[in-house]
Amino acid sequence: MTKSQIAAVLEEIATLLELKDENPFKIRAYANAARSLETFGGNLSDLQDEETLAKIPGIGTAIAAKIKELAAAGKLKYVEELRAEFPAAILELFSISGLGAKKIKALYEKLHISSIEQLREACESGKVAELPGFGETTQTKICDAIERRAKHSGYFQFGQIAADTESLRRDLAGHRDAAQVDVAGSYRRRREIVRDIDLVVATKKPAAITEFLVKHPLVESIIAQGPTKTSVRLRSGIQCDLRVVSSSEYPFALNYFTGSKEHNIEMRSRALQRGWTLNEYRLGKLPSDPKVRAGRAQKNPAAKIPKVNDEADLYRALGLDFIPPELRENCGEFQAAENHSLPRLIEKENLRGTFHCHTVASDGHNTLEEMAEAAQELGLDYLGIAEHSKSSIQAHGIDAAKLRAQVATIRRLNKKFKDFRLFAGVECDILRDGKLDFDDEVLSELDFVVVSVHSVFNLSEAEMTKRVIRAIENPLVTILAHPTGRLLLKREPYSIDIAAVIEAAAANGTWIELNAAPKRLDLDWRWWPLAKQKGVKCVVNPDAHRTERLQDLWFGVGIARKGWLTKPDVMNCLPLGKIETALQAKKSKPA
Repeated sequence: MTKSQIAAVLEEIATLLELKDENPFKIRAYANAARSLETFGGNLSDLQDEETLAKIPGIGTAIAAKIKELAAAGKLKYVEELRAEFPAAILELFSISGLGAKKIKALYEKLHISSIEQLREACESGKVAELPGFGETTQTKICDAIERRAKHSGYFQFGQIAADTESLRRDLAGHRDAAQVDVAGSYRRRREIVRDIDLVVATKKPAAITEFLVKHPLVESIIAQGPTKTSVRLRSGIQCDLRVVSSSEYPFALNYFTGSKEHNIEMRSRALQRGWTLNEYRLGKLPSDPKVRAGRAQKNPAAKIPKVNDEADLYRALGLDFIPPELRENCGEFQAAENHSLPRLIEKENLRGTFHCHTVASDGHNTLEEMAEAAQELGLDYLGIAEHSKSSIQAHGIDAAKLRAQVATIRRLNKKFKDFRLFAGVECDILRDGKLDFDDEVLSELDFVVVSVHSVFNLSEAEMTKRVIRAIENPLVTILAHPTGRLLLKREPYSIDIAAVIEAAAANGTWIELNAAPKRLDLDWRWWPLAKQKGVKCVVNPDAHRTERLQDLWFGVGIARKGWLTKPDVMNCLPLGKIETALQAKKSKPA
């Protein structure tokens, strides 16, 4: 079993223990062990060594023994015994928004519900509403959640499948018969939602590569297997398609299977204008048959097709600069590539720090010191801490006294750091009328202020827009966080006029967050070209509630690139000295 698979088993154990109503400390121990394992940098052999396991934070002797058994044998008697106590489909109920272990346990014990279909039928018959602790409102919400789940079936958040995708890429690249390997499709284009994983491999031994994939530990079943294309289902549920090609075919296959469809149509059109035909395997001359060539106007037809060794050569042959995969949506990239005006997109290495992170003071899982250490390990120069404000009761929001105490602690810690700084902020709730959860006296004591909507999502578009604009007009507000409130594949954005919000942000010098959490990726990439045009600055923030989630910055950079953003467009690309100046300038701007 892989490290991620073992972590998934530990998470499953925690879930099953919740259903059994076991000791909360025991449940938390397995959940914490799973998270520790996800961030562990060792390999599979390390997980069979008790001494190494003992050094991983959060893993005790009993759990270490189970990890060792999973790593060595690929199975665990303990989890098999737990699974036997419940129907196999019952774990699917955890995918329904609003259902936790206690409610699922009640549904199972009172109504014998152990699958989503049984739950849907019970809701439609009104039986769920009759249970203590449920009622009509909960039943309606469950019905809506089931409907949303069905609507999104077969779709996955980009972040959900990133670990598996990168594992497959890495393992295939390490195969002795693989000459070139890359991920194509919507994943390579950094779409926030993907339906499948596309892998392209150049090799002289396609059978060996295909056999390697179908026997990979991440593969659950084989859908189809052929000489050049193989489709499998991964244990995560997503389909993975492998194309094996020759080295000469590789640039064309990688480009074609990266897409998008609209981008490919334009590529073929440009080839036709030159008297060529372009497909997923080659760039060639059009057939000499006049019937085939009829109606296909040529622009500067070239007699000789240039040699294509990589994608850059292919674009060059069509009179274009290389177009980064993230921009391949036929949304202006061809004109820019033709005019040599494509932007130099932001890179992850450009980020010097980030904001909007949480600690144990609100709903985070790590201390200030632990978050600071993790940020420094990632090579960041600064980190902004922004706990939830008091109205976010569900997130253990803090009051003014606790906020001021944290600010004092941050100031003391900063005296110990060298070439690193913690910034003291808050994630302040925007109340229904647009007022903020703290008054200006409290906010003025902070280095920065993040504002966001966490409640009353059902306002009209006009009301929600007015609410948010009123908040960002406060000169003490630095950043508007996750502007649409969406949770990908779980919760639709609330109604809001984003164009008007962007105008207001531009007028007030307010920065807009690109929330890098894979479940959000908000503001959506489609809005960033307009924001950039209006002069609104972006801040890529992880909204991290634990140390390992700081690495979600990688997802945020992918979306920033897709939104045509460059290093100067993103405020947290500024080095420490300049970001301090920028924060102070924003805070000092008159109303």
